[in-house]
Amino acid sequence: MEREPPRDVIRAACAKYGEDVVIDWCVAYLTGEISGEDAYGPELPKLVAITGSANPGGWSQPVDPVNFYWIRVWAARAFLYIWRDDVVDALLAVTDDPAWRVREHVARITAQRELGQLVDALIPMLDHELPRVRAAAVRAVGAAGEFEHVEAVEALRDDPDQTVRAAVERALDGLARRLDRELE
Repeated sequence: MEREPPRDVIRAACAKYGEDVVIDWCVAYLTGEISGEDAYGPELPKLVAITGSANPGGWSQPVDPVNFYWIRVWAARAFLYIWRDDVVDALLAVTDDPAWRVREHVARITAQRELGQLVDALIPMLDHELPRVRAAAVRAVGAAGEFEHVEAVEALRDDPDQTVRAAVERALDGLARRLDRELE
């Protein structure tokens, strides 16, 4: 069975329940207001609505708590497609989430929505062990950072991963254009 793209799933949930309701659910999942146990218990219909799956994750029941972080990932992913300004507070609260996939999504959202107020909290991700997390953080800083963030991005010019190095060059070019100044 083919799954619908996340964008379509979120749009369908918003059409059925209303965008503010779906945003509220996602904030509650992301911040842990709705626990993993409840997400796969009484709150499961909400999780089904934002994932488009009758069995989100496809795990056997009961779901192993080690997989509960996926709930926060799916909730964060929704903010690539729907938005309300107060979501920034929820994203800021999870910039140090123990799950790297959650932090990566926060960086992706920061870049997409140019959320400068999150950049300082994402700077520690520039040192993350996974290249994809470092690259996401670099993109976020490039899209939403300020001049004081340039040095942190430049420090990754010699990163061992080519994807990170390419993201650094694009981020520095983007910062120079956006800030309308030379960076060096």
